[in-house]
Amino acid sequence: MISMMIIEHDLPFSFVEHRRFKELLQYLHPDVKVPSRRVATMNVNNLYDSEKKKIKCMLSKVPSKISLTSDVWTSCTSAGYISLIADYVDANWKLNSKILNFSHFPLPHLGREMTKVIYGFLEEWGIEHKFFSLTLDNTSSNDKMQDYLKERILLHTNGVVSGGEFFHIRCCVHILNLIVQKGLKVANLAINKIRESIKYVKGSEDVITRWNSTFLMLKSALVYRHVFCSLAFDDRSYSSCPTNEEWERLTSGSTYPTSNLYFMQVWKIECLLLQNLSNKDELIRTMEIDMKTKFDKYWSDYSNVLSFGCILDPRFKIKLLKYCYSKLGLDPISCQAKLKVVEHKLYTLYNEYVQMYSKETKSNFDEDMSQVGKSQLDTYLEEANLSNKYHPNLDVLQYWKDNQARFPDLSLLACDILSIQITMVASESTFSIGSRLLNKYRTTLFADNVQALICTKNWLLGFDMQGK
Repeated sequence: MISMMIIEHDLPFSFVEHRRFKELLQYLHPDVKVPSRRVATMNVNNLYDSEKKKIKCMLSKVPSKISLTSDVWTSCTSAGYISLIADYVDANWKLNSKILNFSHFPLPHLGREMTKVIYGFLEEWGIEHKFFSLTLDNTSSNDKMQDYLKERILLHTNGVVSGGEFFHIRCCVHILNLIVQKGLKVANLAINKIRESIKYVKGSEDVITRWNSTFLMLKSALVYRHVFCSLAFDDRSYSSCPTNEEWERLTSGSTYPTSNLYFMQVWKIECLLLQNLSNKDELIRTMEIDMKTKFDKYWSDYSNVLSFGCILDPRFKIKLLKYCYSKLGLDPISCQAKLKVVEHKLYTLYNEYVQMYSKETKSNFDEDMSQVGKSQLDTYLEEANLSNKYHPNLDVLQYWKDNQARFPDLSLLACDILSIQITMVASESTFSIGSRLLNKYRTTLFADNVQALICTKNWLLGFDMQGK
């Protein structure tokens, strides 16, 4: 129980030696033996070792492939750390997310060094032969690292599908951040006026390097537009009030989508950018042109993996892609060409899955093909879409669980595709936990103890409890 108190509430190991805590236990039972700081540390690490064995055993039995997320972080003590998070669908068809490693990783964070560390993690957990993708942010060191890692895995285990074509997933939130920052530069004067206005009234400001913080700042300020205008009239010392024209520009920008990114959301962002390329306001038009240029750099062709995820949702399938492409102003020939590329890659990956799995599954597949001349993927795509009206909150994994007897190979592919993480949110929340453990009051906490505390908390309590 003491170990769980330390883990769950981010307590220092030394709290067991606090006078009031010892008095409380001795009041409850005079003969109680209160553990020392050293014993408390040992108990937590023993719990970590015990739970790690369970997680490793469980990962060895996971029927699906495993998608990974990794990121690096520098603490307030200037110590570097690297995280590795696994996402997978278990035997009950539930999506799981586990922090496997939160390990000391000295600066500089270079590609080859990251490759060695991450490959070591994979071997440590015994999953170097069974993972599907790796989600990373958009740094040059990560681009090099994933190339090195893919090469090493193909050399030693051949453990990635399609020769690693779908191995590297770029964090969609980081791409969106680059696009928004490009647009914010154009509207910088008006945004700075809002920022200075809030500082004038509250004495605090948003985090200017984070666009979501800026978005929330603008959203809050727009509610008080008339108040700021009144303040400018009454208070001669207040000189940062935006003009009416600047207010209008900021109002038009406040509807920028911030929801989680997947195929439909990327498409909605592109539609909004295209709509505003002909905006009457020259500044807004310039802003949209710059943002569209940045958008095209990363998303001129939508990620095939994201497209697969959309197709494997029985409410959408190919029809949604066709509709979305047509709304982007593509001519029918270009639209059909894009669809053909996605379909071809999906069928190629599906056929690889048919070859990967058991002889029994393959014999059933061959029997089905000889009888009807159609694959499981053919049958799935030809069936009518489920109605989004009647299934607005469909559990897509549950659908594939219910239909795995009909689509044994395709359901395994869907399982792996739908477990891919397209953002770094989990890694960033892990670093938030790290910043609570490694603060200016706990600068001497050993790296192994940090990993034991963070990983065990996640394994026993999940991500929902990580910030509590």
